[in-house]
Formats: sequence, structure tokens, C-alpha cells
Amino acid sequence: MEKINCRRCQYYFVTWEAHRPHGCKAYGFKSPYIPSQVVKRSTGEECALFTPKQPGSR
Repeated sequence: MEKINCRRCQYYFVTWEAHRPHGCKAYGFKSPYIPSQVVKRSTGEECALFTPKQPGSR
């Protein structure tokens, strides 16, 4: 399986918090690490909620 790029997921967002700059709307958390890495470390599995952004969306 290819490595998940959260920046290409519709649930990923960037926060204004310097100590927690990465967020995931699907799982509802902010983190200093890329969300897919947090999910992998926590569950031992790849992110199951990754959804590619639609063309033209930011």
C-alpha cells in the first residue's frame, strides 16, 4: 500500500497552533505530527478514513 499523504485528504486541515499544526476532521484531533502517522502508531493500521480531495477544492 502507498503511504498516505494527509495533505491530499479532504479531512486534513492546518491549525494556527504552533505546537499542534496538523488536524484531522474525521478523527477530531490536532497534533504536532501528520494525522496518518498518529493513527498508524495508535492503532497499528493505516488510516481507514482517508478520502481524496475533489478536484478544484482546497
